[in-house]
Amino acid sequence: MVEAMHKSSSSSILGPGPGGLDLTEAFFKPILHTSPTSTTNRQTKISVIGVGNVGMAIAQTILTQDLADELSLVDAIPEKLRGEMLDLQHAAAFLPRTKITADVDYSVTAGSDLCIVTAGARQIQGESRLNLIQRNLALFKKIIPPLAKFSPEGILLIVSNPVDVLTYVAWKLSGFPPNRVIGSGTNLDSSRFRFLLADHLDVNAQDVQD
Repeated sequence: MVEAMHKSSSSSILGPGPGGLDLTEAFFKPILHTSPTSTTNRQTKISVIGVGNVGMAIAQTILTQDLADELSLVDAIPEKLRGEMLDLQHAAAFLPRTKITADVDYSVTAGSDLCIVTAGARQIQGESRLNLIQRNLALFKKIIPPLAKFSPEGILLIVSNPVDVLTYVAWKLSGFPPNRVIGSGTNLDSSRFRFLLADHLDVNAQDVQD
């Protein structure tokens, strides 16, 4: 009985093939000369350009959702930038472990996987969208080239308005392929509409799908 069990366990469960060939050995040969498994944990870095209300809301979401190992902030106003950085750093005890850096120099963004651009001029009352485009175009000529220089393999996510036009501008200025320059599009409008529908129907906004 023991001998029969031994023979059964040593034979192929697929059964013998033609000429008595063991199909286990034929189909499941060990893989030789493989590279060792990498033990390096790749660090994720996200940079946010512009620390206004939108930029800081994005930065806080990145931290609370534990989306990055390193978060870098850039803004043209040093005092505001330092204050916002300190606010985030001082909340570190209540957040996932993320390295937070900030600078007016774009070199702080070096090696970013994702650069989120929220910086831009605000539309003045009575100002046309065309005039706003011109002012933000001048800003983007200072923002996008250094981002592309310091993170040549990264992705650009444009939030600044008018978002569709500025996303096109960022694509042209960066020289990146189009699949690495993304605009936030109508996400905000869709979110507002979902909330209004949810409020009217007395359901959770997450249950309203667009």
